[in-house]
Amino acid sequence: MSVLFTFPGQGAQTPGMLHALPGDAAVADTLAEAAEVLGHDPLKLDTACALASTRAVQLCLLIAGVAMARSLAARGALPDMVAGFSIGEYAAAVVAGALDYGDAVRLVARRGQLMEQAYPTGYGMAAIIGLDLAQLEPLLARVHCAATPVYIANLNAPRQTAIAGSEPALEAVMALALAHGAGKAKRLAVSVPSHCPLLEGAALDLRAAFDGVAMRRPSLVYLSSSAARALFDPARIRDSLGANMAQRVQWSSTVRLAWERGARLALEMPPGSVLTRLTAPDFTDGVAVCCDGNRGDSLLALVQRERNGAAP
Repeated sequence: MSVLFTFPGQGAQTPGMLHALPGDAAVADTLAEAAEVLGHDPLKLDTACALASTRAVQLCLLIAGVAMARSLAARGALPDMVAGFSIGEYAAAVVAGALDYGDAVRLVARRGQLMEQAYPTGYGMAAIIGLDLAQLEPLLARVHCAATPVYIANLNAPRQTAIAGSEPALEAVMALALAHGAGKAKRLAVSVPSHCPLLEGAALDLRAAFDGVAMRRPSLVYLSSSAARALFDPARIRDSLGANMAQRVQWSSTVRLAWERGARLALEMPPGSVLTRLTAPDFTDGVAVCCDGNRGDSLLALVQRERNGAAP
């Protein structure tokens, strides 16, 4: 049986998320390395004011994910496979050994900046809960046009989908979804239209930032939620990371893949518990749990129990 570490994406951020990390040497070193690359203290990025910036949000998510994974590793809790949601794929690639952390910090800073510059206002994302893809797609077709673009973005669960586009388009689709039986439709804490063709230009610019970045074959199983498959070739991981801002997140399929490959403990890195809630339905005979709100020794015990092959 295997341990899966998951890394959340934009929308999971909370003020103080970096300050809430464990106060150990692994976390301190991770923060210090980020400070050296960025030229400023990353702890200034997690204020409510700073988190209005897409760049700050994405950097905080990268730093928090890598720092927590390193903290757990220092105490003997190691994953067999990793999977990240959107920006979480960068943290997953670092923990898998496919990408240097310093390079990841530089790339994520550029990624957030490009996304922010492409759509500074008037765009975002929303979640539709209670309709499947076949029910939702015709509703988007009724709204989508050049003036009100809107796209399917994240396939979170069979009946939970995120859409991306202009604010008027999002509002129109949300109203239609509720009128057609959706249980819930809500805006997400994401100020850019991620994971759709609107960001193809920004993704093309980001790929240029990968020039000269050394990618390696991962030392453990790296599951790409963009491809919904395990990637081992360094060039394919590079291309996937470079393009993922404009590609759909296939989280539901990625979780099923992890289960099929033997994962029985899914441990979500901070912040939040979004991925834990999305993952739990597929881990029916396993355990899905988040680091936030749980004691470190309890998390270590869960990993050790999985290593020993004990039943959950």
